[in-house]
Amino acid sequence: MKRFIEYLVEGALKISGSITSITILLIIIFLFKEGSGLFKNPVVEEGYVLTVNRDNPVEHITSFQIKEIYDENITNWKELGGIDSPILVFRFGDLENYFSPEELGQEYENIPQCLNTLINREKNIIAFFPELYLPKDFSGKQIAKEKISPVDFFGGKEWYPTAQPAAQFGLIPLLLGTLWVSIGAILLALPFGISVAIYMAELASKQMRSILKPLIELLAGIPSVVFGFFGLVVIVPLVQKTFNLPVGETALSGSIVLAIMALPTIITVAEDALKNTPRAMKEASLALGATQWQTIYKVVIPYSISGITSAIVLGVGRAVGETMAVLMVTGNAAIIPHTLLEPVRTIPATIAAELGEAPSGGAHYQALFALGAILFLITLILSISVEYISNKKNK
Repeated sequence: MKRFIEYLVEGALKISGSITSITILLIIIFLFKEGSGLFKNPVVEEGYVLTVNRDNPVEHITSFQIKEIYDENITNWKELGGIDSPILVFRFGDLENYFSPEELGQEYENIPQCLNTLINREKNIIAFFPELYLPKDFSGKQIAKEKISPVDFFGGKEWYPTAQPAAQFGLIPLLLGTLWVSIGAILLALPFGISVAIYMAELASKQMRSILKPLIELLAGIPSVVFGFFGLVVIVPLVQKTFNLPVGETALSGSIVLAIMALPTIITVAEDALKNTPRAMKEASLALGATQWQTIYKVVIPYSISGITSAIVLGVGRAVGETMAVLMVTGNAAIIPHTLLEPVRTIPATIAAELGEAPSGGAHYQALFALGAILFLITLILSISVEYISNKKNK
């Protein structure tokens, strides 16, 4: 009977582990499947067309160039390889500026013919309008009919997912924002976290340890929004005043808040690993004449390196994947940062802020899943790198 129960428990554990593994695998597959759908969407907003006069020599315009044209940063066809003449920008709402209500028709049934006439008449026009009104006998020329390419996503320097006529899904500002904040947090948290763990495991008295350990574990249970509020009220004004900045919502503020949030995890896991060092090894080191600090450095830390590595991985994961606190204190600006003293926007914050507003199945929705896939890969690479470094040191 006892053996039967053991087999039953073993089978239940195997089934549970298999189901968990399959579920995680399916989630990853779904994430990458939805994210890859971004590259099946057209550069121009779906359901719309971008047209020019048939005599215009320009054949290809990139997504970024389209945005610059409609932002009036590019104003001459010469900048796009065309003739030296000003660009006439046309939006569908401008139609009544060119035609009277009588010409458009009582039920607007003449809109396709009016658009065809306008594009044929204006040699320098670039027109953006719904595909529904594209006339069957259209004599102009459609451009930017390509799909969004990986270059647009991975090499893009702007994130404007609702821009018309061509949304911008540039990864670079969000990726750099995530890396700035995460690396800053890790550089702040690791020295303090490992130091406190060593103190608690090897130097602190039982009374001091009994006080510190519950406080640190309690800190780990505080919701992230509370840390964000603390950062907004305390850290942000402090950073602004210290560095004389116009605003205090910067990458540095996010790094400090994330470092505080990661400390409990790093301290708890690393301290438990250090405490597991066999007493005999430490006593042997001391008996050979090593000081307490030499014993910690030469014996305790090398023996506990795998546990310390786990603490680092968990701390990095907390920093990279944090959402709400970062959203509150980093300025939420999707621009390429050059220092820690500039506002940034991270990948998790972008997903949290925009997923609820993105139409399901659209380019914006799929771009956010692509960001999720990138975040997964970043975490995976960090974990593998830390494990590799740890194994190399052990060898």
